[in-house]
Amino acid sequence: MSATRVRIETLKTLEPVASLPEARLLELVGLCHTETASKNSNPFLGREIAGQAVYLLRGELMVTYPDGSSRVLVAGSERSRYPLGRRGEVFTSVKAITDVELMRIDDDLLDVVATWDEAASAGHSEKQKKREDEGSLLANWTLMSGMFSVSSLKYGEFSRLPPAHINELLRRFERINVKKGDAVIREGAEGDFYFVIETGRCKVERMVGGVSMLLAELKSGDAFGEEALVSEARRNATVTMKTDGVLLRLSRKDFAALLREPLLHRLSAEEARDKIAHGAQWIDVRYPSEYQYDKLAGAINIPLSEIRNAFGVLDKGKEYVLYCQSGRRSAAAAFLLAQRGYRAFVLAGGLWGETKH
Repeated sequence: MSATRVRIETLKTLEPVASLPEARLLELVGLCHTETASKNSNPFLGREIAGQAVYLLRGELMVTYPDGSSRVLVAGSERSRYPLGRRGEVFTSVKAITDVELMRIDDDLLDVVATWDEAASAGHSEKQKKREDEGSLLANWTLMSGMFSVSSLKYGEFSRLPPAHINELLRRFERINVKKGDAVIREGAEGDFYFVIETGRCKVERMVGGVSMLLAELKSGDAFGEEALVSEARRNATVTMKTDGVLLRLSRKDFAALLREPLLHRLSAEEARDKIAHGAQWIDVRYPSEYQYDKLAGAINIPLSEIRNAFGVLDKGKEYVLYCQSGRRSAAAAFLLAQRGYRAFVLAGGLWGETKH
C-alpha cells in the first residue's frame, strides 16, 4: 500500500468537503492523503476507518453488511462522493474488486472546520443587511490565516473556544480602512482594541534608549494589540501601516469576553509542577536579567517581546507553562502562543504566587 498527497481538484468533488471555502481546501490538501490497495485485498486491514472520513477515489469495493447482504461501491458514482462507513453503516468485511485508491481525512477535523464555516455564514446575511449603514461586514475567518488556521482550530487553543462564541466573535469585529503611514497604536497609550490584518502590511517599533527599534513586520492574517489587553498594561510598541490596508478590530470588552478568557488556561503552582513533571517545559518570559537572577529549574528564557520569534520553533506537540513575576506578561505571551496553536498555560500569580507554596 502506498500513499500520495491529494489534489485540491479532488477535494472539490467530495462532500461535505466541497462546501468549504477554497482557502480551507488549500490547507486541507496537506492534511489528507490518498492510498492505494491491490485487487482482492482488504484496504482496511490494520487501518480502521473509525474517526476518519474515507472516500473511494478509484476502483470498486465489495462491502458486506452484518445481515449478510453485499454491495459494490464504484468510484465516480454519486455514492462515492460521500464518506464510506457513514453513521449507522457497519461493514463486516471489505474487499477490493479492482485496484483501488482511497482518501482519508480526520473526521473531527472536518467537522471543526465545517462548524466555523457554518457559524460564520449564519451571521453573514444579518451583517450584510447593515453594511451600507455601518460600513462594516462580518469578519471573514478564512482570511485570518494566522489566527484561524485549520491546525489551530483542531489542535490548538481555538479548538477549546466555545462554538457559541464563533459567530458572535466574528460579528463583533469591525472593519476599518487604513492608509500607509497611519499609526494604528502608539507606544504608551492605553489598550483599547485587538487587531487582525485583513489586507496590507505594518511594522512594529519600540523606543529603546531614545532610538526607534524595529521589532517585527506583520502581514495579512497576523494579529496585534493583544499584549496590552491581556496584561492590562499600556501599549509597549507603536504599530504603523507600511501600506494601505484593511484591519479588523475587536473592542477591549469583547476581546476579554470572547477570546482572552476562553483561550487562557491558568494553573496553580501545584498543577504547574505536575505538568512539568509529566514533560511540560517552563518558559520564563521576563527580561534576561530577571531570568538569570531567579529562574526556575529547567526553564528557558523567551522574553515577551521575543515570543513571536518562537512561532514555528517551539514544538506544538509539547506543553508549555509560562511564568513571569506577577502573571501579567506570561498571560500575554501565552495568549500569543495559544492563538497560534501551541498548548500554553500560565502560572497563576507568577513567581509571586509560586513562592508562597
